[in-house]
Amino acid sequence: MKLKIVWIGKTKDPAIQSLTTEYLKRISRFAEVEGVQISDESAVLKLREKSGSRPAHALVLLDSRGKQLTSEELAQFLQNHQDRNPQPLAFAIGPADGFKSDALKSANALLSLGRMTLAHELARVVLLEQVYRAFTILNGHPYHTGH
Repeated sequence: MKLKIVWIGKTKDPAIQSLTTEYLKRISRFAEVEGVQISDESAVLKLREKSGSRPAHALVLLDSRGKQLTSEELAQFLQNHQDRNPQPLAFAIGPADGFKSDALKSANALLSLGRMTLAHELARVVLLEQVYRAFTILNGHPYHTGH
């Protein structure tokens, strides 16, 4: 499975960058993963541009209006994508004011990290940790049950 984790804006806090790097490294044990910093929402839409007859990426937007999943449900979401869709999967964390309607319409799925508001950079770390946790669930790794 190929994954891309995309966020808008520069990372200001070295601790956030360190955690981002650590979780990308952990996820890479289970899937081909790339973390990508982009400048604006238009770059998110480019992820959906066609490559041949298929969009380049299946796009999952992180948005407060999205569906909330348990860790086990996120694991099943990843497994279902891997089993049924050959496209790379891109998770995108949007700008502070949320995604505009064009991006929302182009998404394959909208997911929410919860009803509470999280700082943009913290949301990235939470997403990365949950993606890592999902892969440990799918692979029977003790990380999920040990925390």
